[in-house]
Amino acid sequence: MKKGNLSDCAGCALTPQQKVCMNPEGKGAKGCPTLGKKKLADQAQKKYQLEDVREFARQASIQEGECYAGREKRPYVMHPTKPRIQEICEFARKMGYTRLGLVFCVGLYKEAAIVAQIFQNQGFETVSIACKVGSVPKEEIGVGDSEKIFIGEHESMCNPILQAMVVNDAKTDFNILLGLCVGHDSLFFKYAEALTTVLAVKDRVTGHNPLGPIYLCGNYYSWLNMP
Repeated sequence: MKKGNLSDCAGCALTPQQKVCMNPEGKGAKGCPTLGKKKLADQAQKKYQLEDVREFARQASIQEGECYAGREKRPYVMHPTKPRIQEICEFARKMGYTRLGLVFCVGLYKEAAIVAQIFQNQGFETVSIACKVGSVPKEEIGVGDSEKIFIGEHESMCNPILQAMVVNDAKTDFNILLGLCVGHDSLFFKYAEALTTVLAVKDRVTGHNPLGPIYLCGNYYSWLNMP
């Protein structure tokens, strides 16, 4: 595919009201997929006609709207009111889910215990599974001793494929990821049967707030933008 045909929404400098993706009367910048990917758009719309996909998307959009207060006011100023943990519970209830998979990193044991308790208090059955399940040494996947965190000691590999198999075996309705590492989360997504959402991602430096360095890339994290 030629570079000129690649989607570049991140590079679009148009205002929200100028963007064709947000305003049918608007326009698109170079590489705009709304204007240039009509065939793919038609294919996507056909997927939304599948009953289960349509309902999932419908409830997700309803949930999105319900996260803002005072929408009937004019002029309207966005007023968000719900944290993500509340959103997850409400969305799962909308979908009629009863059994949730809580897939977490061992570094967030305390947080996982709190989240599991919240889910249970909200009436959900919870299947929780930590990343080190199976106690498989990292050497099994070719990791050398010098590449481990604790050199010279046993170190269990993160096992997202087994995490996926455990929640699959429990036939969870919906899975929630909490703090899995980059790449490990990808393998879980690949092997999980139920759809999955993310409560929080791993960021060891920022207290699991990965947007922190993005907001600070103009000063304290400016070195991230260096070639």
